[in-house]
Amino acid sequence: MTLNYVRSGAGPPLVLIHGLGGSHVNWDPVMELLAAERDVISVDLPGFGESDPLPEGTRHSAVEMGRALTAHLKALGIEQPHLAGNSLGAWTALEMAADGEAASVCGVSPAGLWRRKLGPRAYNSRKLGQRGRHVINAMLRTERGRRALMRTTVARPELLTAGEAISWLSAWLDAPAYDDANDMMRGTPFERADDVRVPVTIAWGEEDRLVGPPRPARMPAGTRYFTVPGWGHTPTRDDPEGVARVLLEASAVPAEQAA
Repeated sequence: MTLNYVRSGAGPPLVLIHGLGGSHVNWDPVMELLAAERDVISVDLPGFGESDPLPEGTRHSAVEMGRALTAHLKALGIEQPHLAGNSLGAWTALEMAADGEAASVCGVSPAGLWRRKLGPRAYNSRKLGQRGRHVINAMLRTERGRRALMRTTVARPELLTAGEAISWLSAWLDAPAYDDANDMMRGTPFERADDVRVPVTIAWGEEDRLVGPPRPARMPAGTRYFTVPGWGHTPTRDDPEGVARVLLEASAVPAEQAA
């Protein structure tokens, strides 16, 4: 299937994968910084952003979305790229690596590395958001409103422009695959750590209010793990230079080491 994406720069391919309810625009603050040294491909996962959902009957799990992304990249002539993902995007990257389709993985506040399955949601905040969209958009046009509504996503909501905040929230409210992907994400943790044979870097934002620190038992052997002060769950606007630096370091892997 064809996925929506943006591409910029030159160098080793680096694929950016957004989190649940996001789109490729979440990576906009770091695109130019990365493109100075990488061939950067930022994608909308199936059923998110401007990408169509997976075919009927195919669940939007991290495994299946990763395989759709792999097929899309191969159609572009990209084989085993470096992968960087946030939240569910990081989980998707790990599944692609377990399939042998990555040179390295960098996960920012990854989903799936919890002790056990999360189980059903207590309530559906997305439906409430859809009903009150006009109120939400009005609030997001003010700095005070962005602080109130975006605090669980970013550590410093005041750094988001009104346009960015509205775009980020709209991607969450409008994604046709959100409910299915969320159900799949909550139904099981990542269980293929032993199949990952490439370098893995995991950075967790100390101000993340959505995902707790990963469980060591869920991480692939040899994972480089560290926490970052000042980062929220999706820290690309909190600290674009710092995020870009982490992603560039993680993807600076000699070809023979990643083989």
